[in-house]
Amino acid sequence: MRAAALRLVPKTVTNTIGMVLIEIPAGKFTMGSPAGEKQRGKNEEQVAVTLTKPFWLGTTEVTQGQWQQVMGTAPWEGKPFVKADKDCPTSCVDWNDATAFCQRLTNTDHTNGKLPAGESYRLPTEAEWEYACRAGTTTAFSFGNDEQQLGHYGWFSGNVFSYPHAVGMKKPNPWGLYDMHGNVMEWCSDWYDRKLSGGADPVGPGGGSRRVHGGGGWGDYPDYCRSADRSSSVPSDRAHDLGFRVARSQLAQ
Repeated sequence: MRAAALRLVPKTVTNTIGMVLIEIPAGKFTMGSPAGEKQRGKNEEQVAVTLTKPFWLGTTEVTQGQWQQVMGTAPWEGKPFVKADKDCPTSCVDWNDATAFCQRLTNTDHTNGKLPAGESYRLPTEAEWEYACRAGTTTAFSFGNDEQQLGHYGWFSGNVFSYPHAVGMKKPNPWGLYDMHGNVMEWCSDWYDRKLSGGADPVGPGGGSRRVHGGGGWGDYPDYCRSADRSSSVPSDRAHDLGFRVARSQLAQ
């Protein structure tokens, strides 16, 4: 079965460090795994979500080169299962590291006039992440239900042996986003709860012990790379298969 996707006419912006972000439209979707779809853990009840405002999202995961431009460090150096390359995704950064990157990039781009005063960079919410990954589809992956096609769209256990690969080398999803299925898992802003948050512009529970990440990593099986797959880690986790991508939107009121 092929994915029935809404294809966008891309509207992109490029920031100070060469990061390309694409505008994601407001819209509605059903979040979560339908009954019968392979998943890790217990099936969550699906929820209806409305995203009332458009937002921008990086077309790729944050690369090592982009991280170094902003933070001046290389937290992956000397770590196993990582390839040091400016085009490979940043990994070995925890949730606080990722949010600090977003804040520093916000400050830099405000100063140099590349970011409007009323906007900021941040991690996407879990709902925004899944909505963008699905790109208007309702299938297990943004390209359909056939996991045999996953190798055309992502790096996962079937085509990777030891480390993440350069971003943007596989096919994008229908909205022009790369590596949503695999390469590195991606931090989201939400605290984790077994029950999905639905409704308008959900941001997850008010607290917790673990933060959500999505996308599957280079060592994961196809089931873990689905659009609806969700997992979590303690905020201090600096795993070799865990990174992030950046969202941009109006500052919270």
